[in-house]
Amino acid sequence: MDFLVNHVEALIFCSDKAVSADEIRDTMAEMFDAEVPVADVESAIETLMQKYQADIYSFQIEHVAGGYQFLTKPAYQASISILLKRQSKRRLSTSALETLSIIAYKQPITKGQIEAIRGVNCDYAVRKLLEKELIVIKGKSEDIGRPLLYGTTDKFMEYFGINSLRDLPNPKDFSHEANQIGQEMDGDTPAPQADIAPEEPENPTDTPPPTEE
Repeated sequence: MDFLVNHVEALIFCSDKAVSADEIRDTMAEMFDAEVPVADVESAIETLMQKYQADIYSFQIEHVAGGYQFLTKPAYQASISILLKRQSKRRLSTSALETLSIIAYKQPITKGQIEAIRGVNCDYAVRKLLEKELIVIKGKSEDIGRPLLYGTTDKFMEYFGINSLRDLPNPKDFSHEANQIGQEMDGDTPAPQADIAPEEPENPTDTPPPTEE
């Protein structure tokens, strides 16, 4: 069993995204050219999760995005955040975060519906979120013109450390002033411009594209 545990540990550690028990089982089955019960894989994962709960480790195995991934423990978040902030040259702008939040709670949703909520053009923010693979095109709406529908990806769940969209905070947990994303849209009426912050580029040289005619 220790042999299997070590292999499972190595696979989770080397994966750049959350890896499922089925993926681990299939990998092991191909390596050994024999069936590996998924129950044995899950047992090995449970053993590892208990192992890394010990205080001597600064990281642990978490169940996120339908799989398992090594993540640092919350106690070390402050120092890690400082390092990542220093290393990061490009982060999501406020406008991109607002757009991503709307998509997360309202998906699948069209760009026009996003713009109706935000009150500003969202071409630039949507393009950046697609480039970062935090959102993906889910299909086309049945509305006139068949506009594209957008939704979040597994990378979105990994980025925010959640296992499913059900783990998102309930909009009613936020105050009205702090959050209006979870409210139902009032048709396609744009929000008043006075209440909307202008679209901010992610760096001084970038400017949002012109509004589509």
